[in-house]
Amino acid sequence: MNQTAFIPGQAISGYRIQHVSDLPVINAYLIQLVHEKTKAVHIHIANADKENTFGVFFRTVPTDSTGVAHILEHTVLCGSEKYKVRDPFFSMLKRSLSTFMNAFTASDWTMYPFSTQNKKDYFNLMDVYLDAAFFPDLDPLSFKQEGHRLELEPGENQGLELVYKGVVYNEMKGAMSSPGQIMSRALLKGLYPDTTYANNSGGEPADIPKLTHEDLKAFHTRYYHPSNSYFYTYGDLPLEERLNFIEEKVLSRFDFLDMDTRVPSQPRWQTPKAMTQAYAYSDTDNIAAKYQGCVAWLTPDIADHFEVLVMMVLEQILLGNAASPLRKALIDSTLGSALCDDTGFDSDNRDTMFVCGLKDIQVTAVPEVERIIFNTLETLSDKGIDQHLIDSAIHQIEFSRKEITNTPYPYGIKLLVGVASVMVHEGDPVSAINIDGDLKRLREEIAKGPFMEGRIRRYFLDNPHRLLFTLAPDEGLETRRAEDVRRELQEKLKSLGEAEVAQINKDAAALKERQETEENLDVLPTLALEDVPPEIEIVHPDTIKGITCATAFDKATSGILYFTCPAGAGNIAPDLFPMVPFFARAFTNAGTKNSTYVQMAERMDLYTGGISMSPFSGTYFDQEGEGHSFLALQGKALDRNIDHLFDIVDEYINAGGFKDHDRLKSLILQYQAGLEASIVGSGHRYAITLSARHLSTAASIDELWHGIEQYTRIKDLASRVNNEKTCAQALAELEKNLSAMAASVMRKDNFKPAVIGSATSMLQADKRIEKIYDNLPNGSSQAFYTPQIKTDTLRPYDGWMTNTAVSFVAQSFKAVRISHEDAPALSVIAKLLRSLFLHREIREKGGAYGGFALYNMEEGIFSFGSYRDPHIKQTLDVYADACDFITQGQFTQTDVKEAILQVCSDIDKPETPAPSAMKAFYRRITKLSDEIRKGFKDALLGMDKQKVVGTAVRYFFRDESAKGISVISSKPLLDQANQALEAEGREPLILHKI
Repeated sequence: MNQTAFIPGQAISGYRIQHVSDLPVINAYLIQLVHEKTKAVHIHIANADKENTFGVFFRTVPTDSTGVAHILEHTVLCGSEKYKVRDPFFSMLKRSLSTFMNAFTASDWTMYPFSTQNKKDYFNLMDVYLDAAFFPDLDPLSFKQEGHRLELEPGENQGLELVYKGVVYNEMKGAMSSPGQIMSRALLKGLYPDTTYANNSGGEPADIPKLTHEDLKAFHTRYYHPSNSYFYTYGDLPLEERLNFIEEKVLSRFDFLDMDTRVPSQPRWQTPKAMTQAYAYSDTDNIAAKYQGCVAWLTPDIADHFEVLVMMVLEQILLGNAASPLRKALIDSTLGSALCDDTGFDSDNRDTMFVCGLKDIQVTAVPEVERIIFNTLETLSDKGIDQHLIDSAIHQIEFSRKEITNTPYPYGIKLLVGVASVMVHEGDPVSAINIDGDLKRLREEIAKGPFMEGRIRRYFLDNPHRLLFTLAPDEGLETRRAEDVRRELQEKLKSLGEAEVAQINKDAAALKERQETEENLDVLPTLALEDVPPEIEIVHPDTIKGITCATAFDKATSGILYFTCPAGAGNIAPDLFPMVPFFARAFTNAGTKNSTYVQMAERMDLYTGGISMSPFSGTYFDQEGEGHSFLALQGKALDRNIDHLFDIVDEYINAGGFKDHDRLKSLILQYQAGLEASIVGSGHRYAITLSARHLSTAASIDELWHGIEQYTRIKDLASRVNNEKTCAQALAELEKNLSAMAASVMRKDNFKPAVIGSATSMLQADKRIEKIYDNLPNGSSQAFYTPQIKTDTLRPYDGWMTNTAVSFVAQSFKAVRISHEDAPALSVIAKLLRSLFLHREIREKGGAYGGFALYNMEEGIFSFGSYRDPHIKQTLDVYADACDFITQGQFTQTDVKEAILQVCSDIDKPETPAPSAMKAFYRRITKLSDEIRKGFKDALLGMDKQKVVGTAVRYFFRDESAKGISVISSKPLLDQANQALEAEGREPLILHKI
């Protein structure tokens, strides 16, 4: 239906249309409706996108930190009135072609969204989601599995000990091991002490065991009602069809419930406050420099869309790039390594928040950080903000609005997440998307006088509702917490009577029986293989007269030109290869021979959507399978700024330099801090990379460039540049090495540029690329190969110690690559193992947040992994048992079909025009031909159980002699695992310190 079919006041499927609004920037329109009987709110964004999205969310307002909202989010997905299976959500992952399925718990809302390109799939998923949200079983055993429970396990001296288990319990133990998460939660508690934000909606591990099953059910009754609900639909499916479905399945069964769940505004302070929060950190060598210090302010109400825009612009002005005055003042102080966790403007809560500060500082530097912040803000307020900073900030916001991508979520999901908090707090979703009017007003206000300077004074200098916050490392905190839990459980065990012990054992047995019971999933809707399109998306480059240098893709990109240019890295000296990732960062962030990094950053923000370089290494997809290594230089700009984009690119390529040693030092420290912060949050990825490093040259380079080895090398370099005695020499060597790397890469014939956009813009870009070529030195053929470098060929069997309360357990072994006839079956096996075995054994039984299997078809490597896992040895046993499960064929042809659906869902994920063309170009670079892709999909759609079992028998063995095993965990958990392994006569993990 077109927009003219909808008018305000119109009745449709039990709803009344409130507003119909154009969204010209995204070529869509938004319809706001209210359900007449229940007052449920619904917004629909109608456009031509075939990737249709649905979401339902509720305002949820916890009054404690037991994690009730989070545990409820998990538990409602464990069976419902219509779908009485223990895990319909994960079961639907197997029976769907969804491009996104998940659930989110925020501080004050809980959401259930999905996206899919298939209409049948859309209504299948909507039926399951609606039944789960509004009519869940909330079974006590599901609560124990997903939330928390007590179990008895063998302890010391052949006795028994009580332990806490539960998926959310272990998830939050892992989350609250991250300094960034601890800081984020503490800032909310400190700045919003009188509202729901003072509570941890995810759950504090110490408080989660206080939640009862009755509390959970009461929370659902209070908040999961249509009168407290918000529905969202997006895409090209007819609105009336969707509304009829929701009315029939849910809303017709409810009446209006008069309820007030609104979150009040935090009462404003008259005087600033200070707060310190401890976090666990065990490395005593550098603990004195592991504090974080920041200032946090409460800023405008989220519903004031103009002031929210002002704050977004201020964030970009103050912190958006290396030239931004507040960022620069903090980094240039050399008090710390990088901006603190949680830095920036946060518009998710009723009252918005702004944070800035530094990490890796001494505790004595906290007052100095505060002084720098206020001196910088005072100077900007009194002396004025350079107009180019304002212009570049507005440009960045305009660019981000104009660019439509499916990263990191499908676009319909991104819009939903962007408007959810606004809707929950009774703001206007249209104003959150259509900001042209507010931008026009902002420009008018700025033209009248020092408007932004006045807002700095209002929101920062004269705002007493602020917090001076210190995050303090505590080397004994994790040990004390573990001991407190152990002591608490010992006392509880002593107080239990025989009947209570019997009940704990009975519940554990019942839960185990439930987890192991084979269910009839036929009650759930599904798709057939006939619903899968047999074709693959093929994107060919376009021949455009006059374009001679670049591969061209003529695409509708909303007036944006995309440029990408891989450059071979094979001529980089082998001893410098570990520095490639830092070289890529420094190349566009360290300045040039002609301009400072500040000048380059200012130009980049004013004229482009970003320019960056990234390293890539792997194996060509063709039959020969030789290694490749290259650096991809990428940039994007509005069509009007194409010449500015290539002026900057030209300067980086032909006049690049690394002479600013202070900047190099700063970049090293920032890079090291970022890597360190990522380890606990992405421990599964690091563990898998470690476990696979011996299996191919490309896998070894992956670890060298993106794994723990990269972190340890950068950590060593950071310590040298941060030491007065070694700093000058280390930076001189670094400049020399980076210059040598640039000289080996920036040569004629070593570039393969591509451009994406309109024909006119690409012609303009091609002429600029040709001029860049003219200035490059001769002497290099394309170097898209991997040089002979020393790689680790020893099988890893190791444990890596870091600050975490949970573990990440990985195992990898060699299989075959995409061009082999067994590749489609291996991709199916990965899905079968995850959904039928690892999910049950590692998540449901073991209590980890996740267990999964991955097949890397580029390298021919198969991996097992776990995320936020309370176990190590037990999980390794599960991986061995998984080999038996798959080789013995303990699955059905239906299971194979569902695994095929999952693989097809992955490979058929849609992309917007620019990323789609970009992926097609890099498939050409890595020799992933359309014939290989089509042959893989054809074989996949013809897969059966017999082929899967035959393939499994060839590759899956319990024998671990060729498999790599790597675990990231704490020293106590690794020591405990080694004791258990040695008790069975097995090889212990070799321990290393991260």
